[in-house]
Amino acid sequence: MAASERPAHAGKAGAKRRPWVGYAAFLPFLIVVIGYELLPLAQLVVNAFIGKESGSFGLENFIKVFTTPLYQQSIVNSLWISVISAIVGIVVAFLAARFAYESSARVRNAFTMVLNMMSNFSGVPLAFAFMILMGNSGVLTLLGQRFGIPFLADFDLYTGQGLLVLYIYFQIPLATLLLLPAFSGIRKEWREAAVILKASPAVYWFKIVIPNLMPSILGTLSVLFSNALAAYATAYAVVMNNYALLPLQITSKFKGDVQIDNATGGALAVVLILLMVACTLINNYFTKRASKGREIV
Repeated sequence: MAASERPAHAGKAGAKRRPWVGYAAFLPFLIVVIGYELLPLAQLVVNAFIGKESGSFGLENFIKVFTTPLYQQSIVNSLWISVISAIVGIVVAFLAARFAYESSARVRNAFTMVLNMMSNFSGVPLAFAFMILMGNSGVLTLLGQRFGIPFLADFDLYTGQGLLVLYIYFQIPLATLLLLPAFSGIRKEWREAAVILKASPAVYWFKIVIPNLMPSILGTLSVLFSNALAAYATAYAVVMNNYALLPLQITSKFKGDVQIDNATGGALAVVLILLMVACTLINNYFTKRASKGREIV
C-alpha cells in the first residue's frame, strides 16, 4: 500500500511545484520587458516634462513641439502619410484577400508564400530597391522619361509622394496576411441564401460579407496606421532628415551630430505614443460597435 501511494503523493507534490516553474520561465521575459521597455519609457516621459531651458517640471517641451513649424509639419506629414497609406493598403488588401479566398488551395498557398516574402522585405533593403527602380536614375524613371509616361517621368522618390508609395507597398502584404484568416470565417450558406433571395453580388458583399468582416477590417486598419506612423528605417534610408517626419525628428534629438536634446525628443516621442493610443481607442470603439451590429444581424 505504501509503495502504491508514493507515486500519487509524488504527483501531487509535482503539481504544487509547477506554478513556480512557470514563474521562473516567465522571469527572463519580465526582466527584458522592464529593462528594455518600461524603464526607458518611464525615463522618456520624465524627460518630456522637464524643461530644457528652465530645468523645471512642466509643459515647456510640449509647448515648443506644438509651436515650432518644423515639429508641426512633422506631425502633419506623419499623420497624412499614415492615414492614406493605411486606407489604400486596406482596400488593396481586401481585394487581394478576396482573390485568395475565391481561389483554389494551391493558388492560395502560393499567394500566401509570396505575401510572407513581401512582408519581410521592408526597411533599408526596400528603400534601396525603390531607389534602383524609381530613384532619380532608376530603371522605371528612365523608362518613363524616355516613353513619356506621366507618373513615372515626373515621380520623385525623395519627397512625400515617394514616401507614400513606399509606405503603401509595405502596408499591402501585411494587411492581406491579417485579413486572410477573417475571410476563412465567411460561410458558404450566406452566398447560397443570397442567391435564393435573388440578391446581387454587390448586395451580398456590402450587406452581408463586409459588415461581418468589419471588426477585422478596423483592427487591421489600426495596425496599418500604427505601423506607418512609427516607421523609421525605410524613411531614413530614402530622405534621411530632408523631409519632416515625426520618427525622424525623434531620432535626430537623441543621435544628433551637433547636440542631443532629450527633452524635446521625449516630448515628440510622447506625442507619437499619444497618437497611437488615440488611434487604438478610436478603433476599439468602432470595432465594438461593428461587433454589436453583427450580433444583432
